[in-house]
Amino acid sequence: MKKILAKLLVVMLILTTMIPSAAMAGSGTEKAPITIVFSHDMHSHLEKFPKIRTVIRDQKKKNDAAFVLDAGDFSMGTPYQAIYKKEASELRLMGEAGFDVTTLGNHEFDYRSKGLASMLNRAAQAGAGSKLPQMVIANIDWESTLADPELVSDGRALQKALSDYGAKNYTVLERGGAKIAVFGIFGKESASYAPESGTYFLDPVETARATVEEIHAHEKVDMIVCVSHSGTNAGDPDKSEDEILAAQVEGIDLIISGHSHTQLDEPIVIGDTVVASAGQYNDNLGIVNFTYQDGRYAMHDYRLQPLDKSVKDDSAMESKVQQFKELVNEEYFESFGYRWDQVLAKSGFSFTDIDTFGTEQGEDSLGNLIADSYIYGVKKAEGKDYETVDVAVAPAGVIRGSFDKGNITAADAFNALSLGTGKDGIAGYPLVSVYLTGKELKLAAEIDISVSELMQPARLYLAGLSYTYNPHRLILNRAYDVKLTKADGSEAELDNDKLYRVVADLYSAQMLGTVNSMSYGLLSVVPKDKDGNEITDYEKHIICNKDGSELKEWYALASYIDSFKGNQVPERYASAEGRKVLEDSRSPVAFLKNPNRFFWMIIAAAALVLAVIALIVILVVKLIRRIRYGKRGMRRKDMIFGR
Repeated sequence: MKKILAKLLVVMLILTTMIPSAAMAGSGTEKAPITIVFSHDMHSHLEKFPKIRTVIRDQKKKNDAAFVLDAGDFSMGTPYQAIYKKEASELRLMGEAGFDVTTLGNHEFDYRSKGLASMLNRAAQAGAGSKLPQMVIANIDWESTLADPELVSDGRALQKALSDYGAKNYTVLERGGAKIAVFGIFGKESASYAPESGTYFLDPVETARATVEEIHAHEKVDMIVCVSHSGTNAGDPDKSEDEILAAQVEGIDLIISGHSHTQLDEPIVIGDTVVASAGQYNDNLGIVNFTYQDGRYAMHDYRLQPLDKSVKDDSAMESKVQQFKELVNEEYFESFGYRWDQVLAKSGFSFTDIDTFGTEQGEDSLGNLIADSYIYGVKKAEGKDYETVDVAVAPAGVIRGSFDKGNITAADAFNALSLGTGKDGIAGYPLVSVYLTGKELKLAAEIDISVSELMQPARLYLAGLSYTYNPHRLILNRAYDVKLTKADGSEAELDNDKLYRVVADLYSAQMLGTVNSMSYGLLSVVPKDKDGNEITDYEKHIICNKDGSELKEWYALASYIDSFKGNQVPERYASAEGRKVLEDSRSPVAFLKNPNRFFWMIIAAAALVLAVIALIVILVVKLIRRIRYGKRGMRRKDMIFGR
């Protein structure tokens, strides 16, 4: 009996050890779902982080296999960026909120590679006692950067800072039974939008392909995700870099697409790759869920979570954000004589919302206000030494915020013109003074009307210049009746050869100088000094205040709004003022009115094409006749010889 009981006990022990094994075997074929929470183009909108932390915590409670990723441009866009180098507030709050990975965008280079290195060093120091997101970027061309004598010093500093921070080409994250690889890519357009980065980049597609191959060779992961600061372009497939990336590189399951500020309410799916974008400024967080089916992870659902009043603020994060806000007041605003929440004036109307600003051609009162403020700021800075500013130029690409009806604060003014830094390394692009000929000002109007249809950031808003345009005319011949508008409201014809003083922010002046090379010499705009010499170093032409400090464009705007009588925005800014006049006509008279040299060039080219076609037709007709004549001649010979 004892032997029988012993045998039964052994059998039971064997069965009990087999049951968990069977359960484990079954669970192995049912892999856990994966959740990806994502963002991009935050642009220092840290005021949303209390809500971000709430959403991230909720998602991680729902799924242990939840990962939080960002696709760059986490900085530059609000006053928090003023402490970018000293406090690394963006990266530190991302870590506190629960972000796992981020990458670099072009605006992380706004303080140049040296400033970016300082920020990374500060973050690494703070990271000793706190969590920071892993940095991934695969396509920095260190060989070319460090081989350039002008870039090598700052390049080495950046390389070391990224290394000390712990940046990698890719990283592997494992959580909740799931394992994903994440790598970072810096796009071609992003590189062109960072003229002061001091850094070369490798081809994004080739680098992505090589990185995916490396991951497959060395890692065993469930998914591969690319955090890409390249963007999409619905209007031009040839410039939609992340769609090209998805089509040309196999093996990427998900691309978080930053840079273009795109909001995709439904993802773009190309083959087995999902391209996702959540919009800008922390308006939303993206959430995409993947489930395991047919031997791979596939998208199960996708949605954008608005960070609005429906999301509760995390109180601990609110406290941390407030601490950084006080630092901005102490270290930045007070040096300009302002406070963050100081009211400059009240507006009885709302200006164009920034989400739609610049999307359509034409005049806009927000652009008018900003261009006018440049001239006011220069007058105030130069005082008795003021030299007349003929034209002020404010491209749509540098205007990042608008004003609602009600109070306009110093922070609102900063948000509207929040990009970049000057030679002084202090937040905010300074204004610079250049000179253009009357002929070049006419061409600038044409660039605004014709070229900005293809490059929206190039849409121009001006003070001191007015013109009529017709979108139905030939390209590069759509702007005409371009005239100088004086301070008293009178108009004057432009002298093609005369030099006119033009004011713009540092970045826009630099980009204006690249128009010639970008158009292969067709559109020649060459910024010059007052003596007519071509400018090569724009920093030497920065406008300064009496105390020697740089005149920041946001400060010009703030002081202009602060100067309004009765602390009220003038009603004239509620509507257009006739700076750009639309002539929506298809009549032959409108089509031929005031043609410029490009009109005659296009006509000449068209005539040449027609002449070539006519010549080809004539030659073909002659050839056909010759062939027919030859056949008739052969038939006659046959008849003569009785063939």
